[in-house]
Amino acid sequence: MRQFNAPDLRDRLPARVPLWREPLALIEWSALRWSPTFWGLGLPRGRGEPVVVIPGFLGSDPYLADLRQWLRRAGYRPYASGIGRNADCLDRLADRLDQTIDRAALECGQRVHLIGHSLGGVLARGVATRRPGPIASVCTLGSPLRGLRSHPATLRAGERVRRQIQVMQDDGPADPDCYTGYCSCSFVRALRSGAFPDDVPDLAIYTRTDGVVDWRFTRLPDASRNREVLGTHCGLAFNPQAYRHIAAFLAAASRTERGERDDLDRSREEAA
Repeated sequence: MRQFNAPDLRDRLPARVPLWREPLALIEWSALRWSPTFWGLGLPRGRGEPVVVIPGFLGSDPYLADLRQWLRRAGYRPYASGIGRNADCLDRLADRLDQTIDRAALECGQRVHLIGHSLGGVLARGVATRRPGPIASVCTLGSPLRGLRSHPATLRAGERVRRQIQVMQDDGPADPDCYTGYCSCSFVRALRSGAFPDDVPDLAIYTRTDGVVDWRFTRLPDASRNREVLGTHCGLAFNPQAYRHIAAFLAAASRTERGERDDLDRSREEAA
């Protein structure tokens, strides 16, 4: 396991970030359609590897349809996360995500790549830490990886979600610390551990003009595993530069995965 400066989920501090820039995500959405990248031109192609795409805070799978369609054109087999709206107990969200990952791994007969936008990236890393077996790689887009530093409006929305979870709990009394860093659930414990599996490649894509999360907390400690793009937090889901970085990362991670599998197959044949 790689030790990592895990996000201190107990520490929620407001950040002075340019939220007013976020409507500019529409420019990224428009630019994507004029980019050769969106049509899969000049990119390394996949070989049908499964990729699960995870939405960010308050989002659900439909807004990531462009990313999934692009992955399909690039030669991968994309899956919606199946978690519903990303505004629920993190442990329950992770359990739903596990079900999608297991289905993708079974249908494709190989480990699964995860791409998470914002809080979706935190879910991806937590799932990979808690149960790394079926995970081939993790790529995050503007995810708060090193601490919860975000716009005050985002923090207020998170607190409303926490109160809603307490009210709507339908399987017994709610943990009073649910949706906080003090929660005792297995998912939050995995995040707090700071351990990330050595054999799971990871990449963090970020923008310095992020208007939701402090960009300094969206990077991994190892600079070689970070990629910077120009854009907005919301627009990372549609950013042509981000797509190019994703394509290169998935291709490299898939080559590594195929090499490991080929070595395993050869060792089995030799043993037989």
